[in-house]
Amino acid sequence: MSKQKTPSKSAPRDQQTGTAGELHQIAGGEHGPLTTNQGVALSDNQNSLKSNPRGPTLLEDFILREKITHFDHERIPERIVHARATGAHGFFELTASLAEHTTAKILTEVGVRTPVFTRLSTVAGGAGSVDTPRDVRGFAVKFYTKEGNWDLVGNNIPVFFIQDAIKFPDLIHAVKMEPDRGFPQSATAHDTFWDFISLTPESMHMVMWIMSDRTLPRSLAMIEGFGVHSFRLVGQAGQSTFVKFHWRPKLGLQSTVWDEAVKIAGADQDFHRRDMFDAIAAGNFPEWEFAVQLFTQEQADAFPFDHLDATKLIPEELVPLQVIGRMVLDRWPDNFFAETEQVAYCPANIVPGIDFSNDPLLQGRLFSYLDTQLSRLGSANFHQIPVNAPKCPFANHQRDGHMQMAQPTGRVAYEPNSLSATSPRETPAQGFRSAAVAETGERGRIRAESFADHYSQARLFYLSQTTHEQAHIAAALVFELSKVDHPHIREAMTGHLRHIDEDLAKRVASGLGLDTLPDAPAAAAPVREMAPSPALQIIGKMKDTLEGRKIGILIADGSDGAAVAAIRKAASAAGAAVKIVALKVGGAKLADGKVLAADGQLAGTPSVLFDAVAVILSDEGARTLLTEAAAVDFVRDAFGHLKAIAADKGGQALLKTANVGQDAGIVDAGDADAFIAAAKTRQWEREPSVRTLA
Repeated sequence: MSKQKTPSKSAPRDQQTGTAGELHQIAGGEHGPLTTNQGVALSDNQNSLKSNPRGPTLLEDFILREKITHFDHERIPERIVHARATGAHGFFELTASLAEHTTAKILTEVGVRTPVFTRLSTVAGGAGSVDTPRDVRGFAVKFYTKEGNWDLVGNNIPVFFIQDAIKFPDLIHAVKMEPDRGFPQSATAHDTFWDFISLTPESMHMVMWIMSDRTLPRSLAMIEGFGVHSFRLVGQAGQSTFVKFHWRPKLGLQSTVWDEAVKIAGADQDFHRRDMFDAIAAGNFPEWEFAVQLFTQEQADAFPFDHLDATKLIPEELVPLQVIGRMVLDRWPDNFFAETEQVAYCPANIVPGIDFSNDPLLQGRLFSYLDTQLSRLGSANFHQIPVNAPKCPFANHQRDGHMQMAQPTGRVAYEPNSLSATSPRETPAQGFRSAAVAETGERGRIRAESFADHYSQARLFYLSQTTHEQAHIAAALVFELSKVDHPHIREAMTGHLRHIDEDLAKRVASGLGLDTLPDAPAAAAPVREMAPSPALQIIGKMKDTLEGRKIGILIADGSDGAAVAAIRKAASAAGAAVKIVALKVGGAKLADGKVLAADGQLAGTPSVLFDAVAVILSDEGARTLLTEAAAVDFVRDAFGHLKAIAADKGGQALLKTANVGQDAGIVDAGDADAFIAAAKTRQWEREPSVRTLA
């Protein structure tokens, strides 16, 4: 297999022609031209048509519209992406006004509570897939504002794989199950995904994020959310300010480890959905801070990157976050299908005072989402479904259509008219106005040269991580690429890593058994050295809390009830939920003769479902469990997944049988305070003793 060169996705097409031609030479074969469905040959399948290199995408781009329209209609009725989701009702409350920058009431009226419906989802898997794969999480919020619905449709990662929406169908076709075999489901560890990525240098920043612990969240209430793109805020005088939107979880960030995530999928495929359901039912409502990064055109011009490039973020150290509100999810849907499945988000749904930027990925999304909803929900009247309908008055002259549920009255269905004194009219003073932005330049299918740097922020992200998180990224890359059958793809990806960090490339090459380190591909722009951003870590910014966490207590006949009660009391006081696990669901008879009911039966309630565990066993109870594989796995997995373990004498006997060592995370069950302190974090220093990392 001959090596393939990777073209610069940012160079003008006349500079790419030779390299693009080389990509068609595979094993001596010659491919025919790529065409539209009408047989028109494409000269450029990488860039949408824009008014100028950094300008908005043009509606006349029939190639983009045909490609995305076909993609939008490939699944009926399940979403093509973000099919597996959890949704909940709640409210948004503004705590600091942005009246200086925008007329949007949702961002200027402090103290007003605005209803929201939030949908959190995986991307790659179908509706029947599991909750815990290594995957990006969608983070979509529908604000039912006084001025109409505003949909902030983002992810738990602030950047994306591609710079231009015209590549979105290719990206998803590559990541979804391979069409000739129908697998793997909800996984990136396969050839077609990494083949596409290895030929798309702009994806390298996103690769660092998806290989990090960000894609293995412990709970949906412990993920950040990002609007991804730059938007504009428009003020009273028509002035505009760029803005990026952020959600920050009240509980802080926490993730699982890979082996744990895999085992959770087997133990409870609804792990995240159940966790949110239980939290809302218990009154422990998930909550996020809402923050913004505000910056001017002049500031943007000074950035060492282009903020219109969706593969880039703005480091918090460069533009600090301003917290301006909070979101609380406090009500579970009454009907999952009617609400979580039928809710329709669209980035084009904005309100007066908010506007779009020229981000070419955003520009394509403005078309794609509406088109998709027409296919999924079967009618242009999907906005009348209760979960999608505005909670403010709305009226226009759109009529009829499939599933029309309203009953418009009167003679006229057009505007202007002179026959009705009450029909809706445009309102120049209060209506939506786009930001007044001058656009000049030559139109064409061209990527702005300011989009050419594909590696600097990938390097920034990797070097900003703790040593533990860097090890996890390296190990994830080795695991994923080990599932790739074609050696040239593994080699190409390892070559890209050399631009990010030489040590990372060496670790991955070693883990893949490569005898020599592959050459790095030519970079379209020099790799910049950027100051590390600790804000990009998880471990370094974890909150010192047990709120939102779960503690499992394993008992058997003869267990010390007082010790169990002490652990339960201390954990509950710290904000954790406590579950009793026993050999039988009926529970166990304690040393004092009382029966303690179990919340879970041992074989069906493994330790992967908890953040820390306590093992309270009598000598008799320990002997019973020493030969029980589920009990041995209970403590062995807890230790292997770096969790705190409290154990009394009987519990220690089980630990010994499971070959569990002793470290700072193994505490005496009689010291509840020490256990709570250890349970608030993972025992990261233990990791090198329990698994081999790249």
